[in-house]
Amino acid sequence: MAQVLQLIGKRVTSGRVYRPILLMLVCAIFAAVLSAPVEAAGEKKRKRRSRRKKAEAAAVENKPRNYRSGRFLLHTDLPKKEAQALLKRLNTMLRLISKYWGAPCRKVIECYVVDDLENWPPNSLDPKGLQHVAGGGGVTLSSALQSGLTSRIVDANAVVYAVAERGVPLHEAVHAYCALTFGRTGPTWYSEGMAEMGNYWRENDPSVQLEPVVLRYLQRAEIRSLNELVNGQQSTGDSWREYAWRWALCHLLANNPNYNKLFRPLGIDLLNGKETSFEQVYGARAKEISFEYRFFIKHLDQGLRADLIAFDWNDKFRESRGSRPLRANVKARQGWQPSRLMVKADTKYQYSTKGTWTLVKDGPDFDTDGRQLLPAAPQPQSAEPGEIGVVAKSTAATVPPLDPRQGPRPGQLVGIVLIDDDNRGYRLSKPFLLGRHGTFTAPASGNLYLRCYDAWNQIADNAGQVHVQLKTEGLGSPLKEPPAETAKPRRTSPSRKKPEASKSKRTRRTKRDD
Repeated sequence: MAQVLQLIGKRVTSGRVYRPILLMLVCAIFAAVLSAPVEAAGEKKRKRRSRRKKAEAAAVENKPRNYRSGRFLLHTDLPKKEAQALLKRLNTMLRLISKYWGAPCRKVIECYVVDDLENWPPNSLDPKGLQHVAGGGGVTLSSALQSGLTSRIVDANAVVYAVAERGVPLHEAVHAYCALTFGRTGPTWYSEGMAEMGNYWRENDPSVQLEPVVLRYLQRAEIRSLNELVNGQQSTGDSWREYAWRWALCHLLANNPNYNKLFRPLGIDLLNGKETSFEQVYGARAKEISFEYRFFIKHLDQGLRADLIAFDWNDKFRESRGSRPLRANVKARQGWQPSRLMVKADTKYQYSTKGTWTLVKDGPDFDTDGRQLLPAAPQPQSAEPGEIGVVAKSTAATVPPLDPRQGPRPGQLVGIVLIDDDNRGYRLSKPFLLGRHGTFTAPASGNLYLRCYDAWNQIADNAGQVHVQLKTEGLGSPLKEPPAETAKPRRTSPSRKKPEASKSKRTRRTKRDD
């Protein structure tokens, strides 16, 4: 800089003509040098101001807000879209459980749903609620006012505190509904089991849809006994693992047609404080419930339908006597179904089937050997003028013969024996392969059940049924081998073009629109 100034000074002294211009240049240089630190300081200040504004905007965005819809008042620090989505799920769940219990919610349910505790000002949450939220869970704080004469609930209050994980607010909202509507939530096994059901409840969909961690736990853990679940030492808020077992029992009883007609009245009695117990209602059927509960847990998976895998305990079984076969219909859309045949261990029986079924909606037909039936290629035939040519019937696809060592094929008829053991209760033999026609040797003594082989959690979209005949081999005439099944023709409804509206109608519609 000094050298530049010296050079400029020389130029200034050597010529008067350039002196004003050079002086202006010198002033500009000095101004630039002096303003550089000022501009740098201003840029730093602007950046600090921008960061401060962003922090303030984020604080405003994460600040707890109030949302209200239907029967819910929601206080949450969730982003607006997430809060609105949660509110919608809460209202849908409340509508479904109100319909199930047959009682509308009496009051608005107030919920504090926390995404991040740092967003909440001090003393904004009840200390008890804060304790549960800080632990990663939730709690419903409720109180009820009873009539001194009738002990009936005349008023109640309930407030939900929950972390923002999807299941916890829904679970606690069920508790709040029960507290506000009935004044109580029932015994622990029922209260927590039904609250977990509320978490997963969907309209017109009784299939299992669990959180993956809950599903894996139930699939791998040792099965809790029915007596332990209903009569064991329990406390609200013990752990999500205990909740999972109570959910399993309540889900089974609420959806299995053998027990659901009694389960809802039992729950309403428990919520109303009546002296009704599980043993009083289901004591005579405890053996069947225990068996079906264990069967449900053994096959538990996403999409499993408790109503479709229920056992029919009312059908009558008898031994095969004489030459007349026993007959049964087996549906593809259900689990083990009664054949009505009581079998003896190591005795040989003959069977024959007729019919086909499908394993997916609008899918191909399968016979009871598990063979997919394909339509044959059209066979051209000569036809007289005015006649329609004949197309050959569908035939079974060419596939290799059944090999028991490869296990059952999808769509194959399989059997199992239900054993009634006085000491061990009900138990099942190992399943065995059947098919269209043949013989089998009973692996144990008991009642024979049949089903269309398919994954347990995928039978809901199956369709069709087959007719089965069974008899003891050697008694009377043998059952004839049925003819090969053929694929059923698919009905295709022709698209019909809507008739064009008359001119007068179009004119009247135009006038109305105007």
